[in-house]
Amino acid sequence: MSSITENQEQKKQVKSMDELKKRKVVEHNDLITSIAKMDKTPLKIFELAVSCIDTDNPPKDNIIYLSKTELFAFFEVSDNDKHSRFKQAIEKMQKQAFFEIKEEKDKGYKFKSIVPIPFVEWTDYNDKVTIQFQPQIMPYLIDLKKNFTQYALSDVMELNSKYSIILYKWLSMYYNQYEHYKAKGGRREEQLEQYSNPSISIKELRLLTDTVNSRKQFTRFNNDILKRPLEEINAHTHFFVTYDKIKKGRTIDNIQFHITKKGQPQELNGEYKIREQDSAYLQGKADKEVNQQALFAEAMQSLYTTSLLESSLLSPFDMQDITLMANLQLEVYPLYKQLEEIVGLQGVKKHLEYVSNKKLDYSKPNLVKYLKTAVMRYLESGDTKQPEEDKTRYLKTKGNVKAVNGNKIPDHRYKSAYVNETTPEEQKELERIKKQLSDSMKK
Repeated sequence: MSSITENQEQKKQVKSMDELKKRKVVEHNDLITSIAKMDKTPLKIFELAVSCIDTDNPPKDNIIYLSKTELFAFFEVSDNDKHSRFKQAIEKMQKQAFFEIKEEKDKGYKFKSIVPIPFVEWTDYNDKVTIQFQPQIMPYLIDLKKNFTQYALSDVMELNSKYSIILYKWLSMYYNQYEHYKAKGGRREEQLEQYSNPSISIKELRLLTDTVNSRKQFTRFNNDILKRPLEEINAHTHFFVTYDKIKKGRTIDNIQFHITKKGQPQELNGEYKIREQDSAYLQGKADKEVNQQALFAEAMQSLYTTSLLESSLLSPFDMQDITLMANLQLEVYPLYKQLEEIVGLQGVKKHLEYVSNKKLDYSKPNLVKYLKTAVMRYLESGDTKQPEEDKTRYLKTKGNVKAVNGNKIPDHRYKSAYVNETTPEEQKELERIKKQLSDSMKK
C-alpha cells in the first residue's frame, strides 16, 4: 500500500460531497450488463468508489480514499447507529457481493466472478476510509477507449433500489450511444431509434436483475423491476423513461423502453452554457419555431390526422399540441404515405385500428415514437406484400363495384371499417382549432 501523509490524503484524495456530486462514473459495458450479486448499499458504495478514480491517472495500488462523513452524507445517514451500520455494509459487501461478468470470446463466452472491493480499512479515531479495488476489476474501470458508459454520480445517489440503479445504468449505456452517434454520425436513423428506444427480452431482464428464481408472477415483477424503478429514475435522474410490453402470442416476451433526456440548465460538470447570448443559436431557434408551425399546419390538414382520430390514437385536445403534431408530420406521416402506396388508405386505417387495439400504456411524449416504431416494424415485416394473384381486382360501373377475378369483395372495401366515436363537443373543438389555424395563416 502506498504511503502518503495525512495532509496529502485530505488534499488530493478525500473528495468533498459537493465535488462528488459533480463527478461521473465510467464503466465498461461488460460491467454494466453483468449480474450484480449484491443489494443496494454495497452497489452504491462501489459506484461512489468508482467515481473517485481518475481514469487518466489510475490510483497507485488500486487504492482510493474516502471519508466517513462523505459516505454518511452520500447515504443520507444521520442516526446514532450509523457507524455499526457502515461496518455491517462493508462486511456484507466483502463476503457476499460480487459481479458475474459475461464476455464474448472467440466462438462463445467467457464468464468471470469478481469481488470488486476485497479490502477496506478505517479507524475509530479519524475520518479516513481506505478502499482497494480487486486488480481483476480494474480493466473495466480504467483505460477505457471503447464500449464504455459514463453517467452522473448525482443520479445514482438519489436511487433507493438496487433495481433502479441496474436499470438506470443499462438505459444510460444505450442513450450514451444514441447521443454519441447522433452528434458524430456513423449510424442510420433506424439504428439511432434503437439506441433511444432499446428493447430487452424478459429472460434477459431477469438475468440482468438477478430475478430468475424470484418474482415469478409478472404483476410483481412488473411492479418491482419496472414500474417502481422507473418512477425513481424519472423523479431523480436526467432521464424520463416509459416502456411498452411487447407480446409474443399471449405472453409478454419483451420490454421496449423509450428514453428522453430532461432539459438540463447545466452540464454534468456544473458549467453553464451561455446559449441565450449566441446569435447563431437564437437564429436557429427562431427558424425551428417557424418550421414547426409549417409542419403543424400540414398535419392539421392531413388525412392521417383524421385516421388517427377515428382510431382513438389521437384526441382533438392532442391536436392543440404544436410540437406533437409537427413531429407526427415530420417523422410518422411520411411512413404512412409509404404504407399507403403499398396497401392504400384503407390499409393504413386497418393498420391504425390494429395498433389501437394492441397498444398498451404509453405516455403522450412518446406517442410519436410509438406510432413510428409500429409502422416501421409493419413495413419491414413484409406482411404488406401479397402475391398479385391473391389481390382482388375491382371494376366500377355506374356506381357498382364488382370483383373481376372471382374473389369475394370484402366488406371493408365498400363499408367503413370504423365507427367515428368523436363526441359533438370534441367535433366542435376540432372545428374551432381548424378555424383558428386558418385565420392565423391568412394574417
